[in-house]
Amino acid sequence: MTLADLPAARDHTALPTPPAPPPPPPAHLDADDDLTVWPHSTTRLPHGDLSVGGVALTDIADRFGTPAYLLDEADVRDRCRTYLHAFPHTDVLYAAKAFLCRAMAHWVAEEGLGLDVCSAGELELAVTTGFPAHRIVLHGNAKSPQDLHAALRLGVGRIVIDSASEIARLASAVPHGSRQKVLVRVVPGIAAGGHSKIRTGTEDQKFGLSITDGSAQHAIARILDQPGLELVGLHCHLGSQITTDKPYLCAVRRLVGLMARIKDHHGITLPELDLGGGHGIAYRPGEDALDITTLARKVRAELTESCAAAGLPVPRLIVEPGRAIAGPAGVALYRVLSVKRTSERTFVAVDGGMSDNPRPALYGVRYLPRLIGRRSTAEPTTVTVVGRHCEAGDVLATDIQLPGDTHPGDLLAVPVAGAYHLSMASGYNLVGRPPVVAVADGHARLLVRRESLEDIRSRDVGL
Repeated sequence: MTLADLPAARDHTALPTPPAPPPPPPAHLDADDDLTVWPHSTTRLPHGDLSVGGVALTDIADRFGTPAYLLDEADVRDRCRTYLHAFPHTDVLYAAKAFLCRAMAHWVAEEGLGLDVCSAGELELAVTTGFPAHRIVLHGNAKSPQDLHAALRLGVGRIVIDSASEIARLASAVPHGSRQKVLVRVVPGIAAGGHSKIRTGTEDQKFGLSITDGSAQHAIARILDQPGLELVGLHCHLGSQITTDKPYLCAVRRLVGLMARIKDHHGITLPELDLGGGHGIAYRPGEDALDITTLARKVRAELTESCAAAGLPVPRLIVEPGRAIAGPAGVALYRVLSVKRTSERTFVAVDGGMSDNPRPALYGVRYLPRLIGRRSTAEPTTVTVVGRHCEAGDVLATDIQLPGDTHPGDLLAVPVAGAYHLSMASGYNLVGRPPVVAVADGHARLLVRRESLEDIRSRDVGL
């Protein structure tokens, strides 16, 4: 039985055929006016403001304060449907690590996607929201005993084995007389991803079991000897921000080759193949993004051809998009606190920074903030947008163009802020994490409230 055989989160027979993704705005727009990386519902308003989901961004800032994260519900749902449309007969699992809250879990479930989680915290939040546990896959290179016990107690559909030591620990935790379906995460030896720190398909990094040195094959043999574990497939994750389909096609060939060797050595045919996620998106206009429709078509063709050559039936395909669903649907809002001009650079400091978006400091991600709330006639000037934290590396955007009269009190909006912002936010300098606000059909509602000083005080019990 595969994930597809289990009851879906929603009766798909009642759904219309998912629409194709909307066409991008015209490419001839000036860079400052190019909204191609903004949520699909973004429109221009008078006086230099923007509207997302029918709500003016300045209204969000006035009502909920800054910094704040905005999430376009319709955009999230559209991207879920785009994946289901592009990948028919495939289990599409939303990667919760990109961003998870109760509303997000609810949207994903309603759209018919599964979920992949990496901790008991993500798992418990999803299940207590009502997400079907049997449509959840648990990942993690170092799962804690609490993670494994929560997964078994709640009845997750799959657990991904990531190390040899995990096999015995999981097997001993499985209740007597039952079996837990598992996948093995293998390292296919493929370098892919937008930065060395997010490439996970290569040797000599912490994730998965190597095909090259035989670790994956050894783990598979051990799993097959465990009566409480049922091996149902292979898993790999090549990295993040991958913008070409070639690495995925190479992974298909290598994993199908391993499946063929498993059948030869052990006499079993694995029914599932999980290619992970890592689908790249554009953070600035003109940047490359992975074409999901093309990826789906090429992966399906390669899988069919490789299985035919190996004499194997085509396994059930699983993909795990996270950033590609949540990222473009989000916007971060900041208030300018100061403008400092030195002999070499102009620094525009805002009321957030690396505590709510560490990604520029970690990976050098390049964002493009935009002035909103007023229309400036000043000539643009090159500035660096920095945060309020006590680190020289607290930089949100280097060498971007903002109006020369940008001043304290101005509002800046940063698109493509829906993934790996709140999920990676920290308590640095005890500034408190921002709220998350959903917009849809002209209405805004709070999903996650701002972390308050009282929240911070209540956790400190050591006086």
